[in-house]
Amino acid sequence: GIEGVPIFHASTPPSGTITKETCDELVRLMFEALDAAGELDGFLVSPHGANAGEGDDYRDLDGYWLDKLRQRVGPDRPIICVIDPHANLSARMVDSCNATIAYRSNPHLDQKQRGLEAVRLIARTLNGEIRPVQRAAFPSFGINIERQGTSLWPCLPLYALANRQLERQGVLSNSIVLGFPYADVEEMGSTTIAVTDGDAELAQELADEMAAYMVEHRAEFVGEYITVEEAVERAVGSGEGPICLLDMGDNVGGGSSADSTLIAHEIHRRGDTTAFVCLYDRASQERARQAGVGAKLELSMGGTTDDRHGEPLETAVTVKSLHDGKYEESEVRHGGYSHFDMGPTAVVTTATGLTISLTTLRAVPVSLGIVTSVGVEPADFQILVAKGVHAPVAAFEPVCAALIRVNTGGATAADMRT
Repeated sequence: GIEGVPIFHASTPPSGTITKETCDELVRLMFEALDAAGELDGFLVSPHGANAGEGDDYRDLDGYWLDKLRQRVGPDRPIICVIDPHANLSARMVDSCNATIAYRSNPHLDQKQRGLEAVRLIARTLNGEIRPVQRAAFPSFGINIERQGTSLWPCLPLYALANRQLERQGVLSNSIVLGFPYADVEEMGSTTIAVTDGDAELAQELADEMAAYMVEHRAEFVGEYITVEEAVERAVGSGEGPICLLDMGDNVGGGSSADSTLIAHEIHRRGDTTAFVCLYDRASQERARQAGVGAKLELSMGGTTDDRHGEPLETAVTVKSLHDGKYEESEVRHGGYSHFDMGPTAVVTTATGLTISLTTLRAVPVSLGIVTSVGVEPADFQILVAKGVHAPVAAFEPVCAALIRVNTGGATAADMRT
């Protein structure tokens, strides 16, 4: 007896601060679409939670439009919200909604389940069965990105605590918001949420209990820092492979440049292994494409976006293959995406054992297609470099003997003190 009314959706690959002009236009389009939808009984909303734009209004962009939505629809119609656990939760976001639900997995594999949880909540609310009330806790605390694997220690016991809370009478939902350490906003940090059936005091008690666990165990969430040299040495000497090196400083899904050469330089310097790395480099891709398959040429690859991600790798290469950069993923992977486009892509090889995929668009490595779609297999290499922290795990773990998170510099450096 409930009809879903699709209203508005907008997305972009993670990057820098959103321009004021874009924020203005997104909000205008959103509320024009809302007005066109007519009278509605309730609202399911799904901000990422870490959107940040230019200007005071838009630094907390998701809080801004959620607050605007609440003012538009009034206090009585339910707003049920699903967010990414990499949100930087604001009090304004919490105050605007009746319930907020964060994905419980990182890599994010449970988005459909959380969406259905939100649907059930709004259905029960509209049918008068429940009256969801939420409260949040905002400790002065941030979980290092390296420690944000939800199925790993130290997050695992925190989520076990959250799951025990769900067994209590009157508890409708709870969430751990890991936080997005890379954002330069006041709200940056890890938070907790509890949703109960009309009991605000219980909701606050439960949110506070999870936050207290975070603070009590804060030393466990600091992170482990493995240098590039140590990581490559481990991978080469492991005796089994392939080994996936996760380039934390060039976390494309976190907004980084996708062209860091820091790990590639060390592999190239050693010249004693086989490795695959994907670099965003339009100019080098075009030069390789113009030269053609089988051609030999000198290329200066990567390190072009800024000065944070290593010097360009300058060396002689052979053009191995050319591709359109499009591929599909049939399994549930981080983010739920099924169609990918790296843009025109050229694969080149060096005399030192490196295979480099040069792409025209920044590619987030959440599917193994980033490797297999360009005519190579994981088993061809001792080392696979994936530019991420947790997002690549679901795709790469099944084919790798081990995964090592590498403390590289860059826009998404793991060490929050930098």
